[in-house]
Amino acid sequence: VHFPDVERVEWLNKVLVQAWPYFGTIMEKTFKEVLEPKIRAKSVHLKTCTFTKIHFGEKCPRINGIKAYTKEIDRRQVTLDLQICYIGDCEIHMDISKFNLGVKGVQLYGTLRVILEPLLTDAPFVGAVTLFFMQKPHLEINWAGMSNLLDVPGINVMSDSLIQDFIAARLVLPNRITVPLKKNMNIAHLRFPVPQGVIRVHLLEAENLVQKDNFLGAIRGKSDPYALLRVGTVQYRSKTVSRDLNPIWNETFEFVVHEVPGQDLEVDLYDEDPDKDDFMGSLLISLVDVMNDRTVDEWFPLSKTTSGHLHLKLEWLSLVNDQEKLHEDKKGLSTAILIVYLDSAFNLPKNHFEYSNGECGTKKIKNNKYLKKMEREPSSFVLLTVGNKTQKSKTCNFSKDPTWGQAFTFFVHSAHSQSLHIEIKDKERDSALGTSVVCLSHLLKDPSMTLDQRFQLDHSSSDSFIKMKLVLRALNVEEPDPQRVKAGVNASKLGPVHVTEKAGNLQKFSSPQVSKVPPMSKDSAAPESLPKKDSGGEDLDTKDSSGAPVPCETVSGLDDAEGKQNPEHGPPSALPSGAAAVPTLPVLQEMRVAPSVTSLGSLPSSCFELSSSNLDIHNGTEMPLGEIQLTVRYASIRQSLVVLVNGCRNLVPSSNRGVDPYVRIYLLPDRRWTSRKKTSVKKKTLNPQYDEKFEFFESLENVKKRTLDIAVKNSRPFISQERKELGKVRIDLSREDLIKGFAQW
Repeated sequence: VHFPDVERVEWLNKVLVQAWPYFGTIMEKTFKEVLEPKIRAKSVHLKTCTFTKIHFGEKCPRINGIKAYTKEIDRRQVTLDLQICYIGDCEIHMDISKFNLGVKGVQLYGTLRVILEPLLTDAPFVGAVTLFFMQKPHLEINWAGMSNLLDVPGINVMSDSLIQDFIAARLVLPNRITVPLKKNMNIAHLRFPVPQGVIRVHLLEAENLVQKDNFLGAIRGKSDPYALLRVGTVQYRSKTVSRDLNPIWNETFEFVVHEVPGQDLEVDLYDEDPDKDDFMGSLLISLVDVMNDRTVDEWFPLSKTTSGHLHLKLEWLSLVNDQEKLHEDKKGLSTAILIVYLDSAFNLPKNHFEYSNGECGTKKIKNNKYLKKMEREPSSFVLLTVGNKTQKSKTCNFSKDPTWGQAFTFFVHSAHSQSLHIEIKDKERDSALGTSVVCLSHLLKDPSMTLDQRFQLDHSSSDSFIKMKLVLRALNVEEPDPQRVKAGVNASKLGPVHVTEKAGNLQKFSSPQVSKVPPMSKDSAAPESLPKKDSGGEDLDTKDSSGAPVPCETVSGLDDAEGKQNPEHGPPSALPSGAAAVPTLPVLQEMRVAPSVTSLGSLPSSCFELSSSNLDIHNGTEMPLGEIQLTVRYASIRQSLVVLVNGCRNLVPSSNRGVDPYVRIYLLPDRRWTSRKKTSVKKKTLNPQYDEKFEFFESLENVKKRTLDIAVKNSRPFISQERKELGKVRIDLSREDLIKGFAQW
């Protein structure tokens, strides 16, 4: 399958072939000098571990295609999706005591995302490289040694799945590997960006499913369907509906979404059987469409089967820094998300007898051998619990000051009453080394709903602490733009799927799909994909730019980033039949940067004449296009720049139809779609009144270096030839007294 936006890179594969023997030599040295001593230090039983053969073979990994994102993302980063396929003849053998184990051949394929950020003006020009797989990669290992014990079917599946889980724990979203390339580069905000949003899936019902229960060709009865729903590594299973080809589930599931585009919703239907469950069809939903449509309620046709439709209602929940959205849901659904950045702990006791509520324990230990074990530094892991969900960190061996460096997310039903429970345990003795309870109501006292501090541990040493960062974000379903043509049932995407053709012992793997958005010509107009707010500025009050990403201006706004808009462009040259209901997705929403949690950081008004200098309009003269009234000031307490858009007057109409003006704001040089602000649309007026407030959370020092870019635009119907931009103005904030503020036309 050929995608026009995925490029073949044969030159890179030739470089890999040439460099592979040298890479193999480096890896062999690493295995012997680095890995072998580490394995030996892990346990007494592994002290005799020796690599007897290390050979990385002649076959090197192949990159089937690369997709590069540049325009759709932050200017200070480059994002690449690599389709990796490795069918290798590597051979690695090791001896442990009298046993010989090894690997003789590996197959691996998946989509690896590589993010280069931030881009720098001096060598090495890139601050850090971040790597992760979008989905679990496909992995097959041909085991050798131990009389091929691991090839026994049950054990083989177990070992492969254990290794897959090991890879997933480190390399699949939301986990990332970040390698700093420049000294003293702070990579915390690159490793742990805020999730892009939450997808709420209502699994309602299905109809006309395929009959699977039969015996010797005779129909025995109806199927017992259930569904598996997956986003990234998180999977949920629905209940099983007995003997029904038109099952009704009415269940709700919630998933955290970290990368859009990139992550999709996968739904597989199975017929539950005593022996092996039969496959009944599947569905792949593009989360880009759901994010732009806000709500999708459709019957989707199942793929990879002969019949069947599935009824899903999908809701995109944005993450907002607004306490008013935290009211408790009557249906018991989540109202917020808690992000926990587990950093490190300090001065953990060696064992739970050493300290008991700060007092020295009196337990006598007679066994001298046991005493030696007790004197070792603890190997600790952390259990984090919110409500009935518990998550476990990795284990840090033999350290009283362990550093975990992991992120966890929890769904919160009631931020006012729920708590985060922390328990640090010792792996060796399964005893508690300290506990802590943080009430989520403490987060509500902070305007940014964030706590970044050391927390004193209870039932531990008096000077034992755990360092964490907690971020609470409300879940908000925004109203969709009424003028956007919804993707609806077209949100489902088809393959390409991993295909395994077996011919003798040969297996061919088709390359897995890179997350893809259909291309769209730059000339074609696209609907605005922003939610429309009919209410005043209250909805936008205290909106944090670090919250959920706001959908980008679509392709018709692309020229707008350059300060131009050409009204001569006509509608797309050819629209297929039925195209009105199937909008192609704009190229621009292809990639969005998640705002960083570690970078989480009030507005007066000025009125300026809107100029036509940057606009390609028909008369081409430098004439005033109207005026806009703004109030701009800096709120020191909230550490934010507040911009109040009061209204406009004497706008110049772009057509006889009249105009529906709205105001778009950027704080330059940041042109990310996620940080764009937009007022509601006012219908058929040249003197609109908005009175809407927006905030940019930045330090005063940073704001002084920035420029406000404000444009008044016409909200046009889909595929319209009218001019979009009515006028724009730029305000250099370095020249203004922002603490005092200003308000003018």
